[in-house]
Amino acid sequence: MKDGQHAQQPPQRALIITADDFGLHPRVNEAVERAHQHGVLKAASLMVGAPAARDAVERARRLPQLRVGLHLVLADGAPVLPPRSIPALVDAQGRFGGNMVRDGVRFFFLPQVRRQLAMEIRAQFEAFAKTGLPLDHVNTHKHFHLHPTVLSLSLEIGRDYGMKAIRLPFEARSPFWLMPWIGLVRSRLERAGIAHNDYVVGIAGTGQMDEAAMLEALAALPRGVGEIYCHPATADDSALTPAMHAYRHGDELAALLSPRVAEAIAAAGARCGGFADVFSDAFQQRISTS
Repeated sequence: MKDGQHAQQPPQRALIITADDFGLHPRVNEAVERAHQHGVLKAASLMVGAPAARDAVERARRLPQLRVGLHLVLADGAPVLPPRSIPALVDAQGRFGGNMVRDGVRFFFLPQVRRQLAMEIRAQFEAFAKTGLPLDHVNTHKHFHLHPTVLSLSLEIGRDYGMKAIRLPFEARSPFWLMPWIGLVRSRLERAGIAHNDYVVGIAGTGQMDEAAMLEALAALPRGVGEIYCHPATADDSALTPAMHAYRHGDELAALLSPRVAEAIAAAGARCGGFADVFSDAFQQRISTS
């Protein structure tokens, strides 16, 4: 599809339920597999450079109906490229830092940093391509693609790897000052012919998407394409990462396995699946015209 043509041809009401951080830990991978086989999970976003990425890919290959996308990691995580090749992006431990404001300023203003950022983004797309899994969607750890430089590079590089859909991180309870920026991101995606959801559920409740939160969201499901995303993992006393110390991974897995949640989805009458399922007509059109 050429720039300027819209990929958006969604049904009146559709729902994508996604697990982020696929590949972060075997506990996450096990939860994704269980929630897809026995629950309502339809998609997962893969961290290609994470410690358990290989295990995640092996599980995904056994689950042909699980729609897998790329979860670009450019903050608070490990790169795919050797740290020595992207020194402007990583700290002394060879990891991306957590100061996204500082890094965002550097991405925008420093050409050398942008060049290394482009190298790393391409390396992550390339790593996903090597898995052989169809690329259902793209999003970023901590929604970093709201940054204009990250979004521009993702659109430019993603085109080379068949990217057709990106998460739009717009939640009904988003701060009012963010709305104009969300509108600009939406416009850029549509001009590029990239499919996107209309809204998400899971930002305000990050790590807390238990059965009650899921049922509340499903009871008020608006028209358009929604994405409920979560961070399930099998139960354990230890946190997956220091930043996740308050996440209730086990409760999120229980919600994905809940019969009450499955019944609420059925009652909502929404078309369910991954991005490739929800936007199947638009995806096929793009393939035939690209």
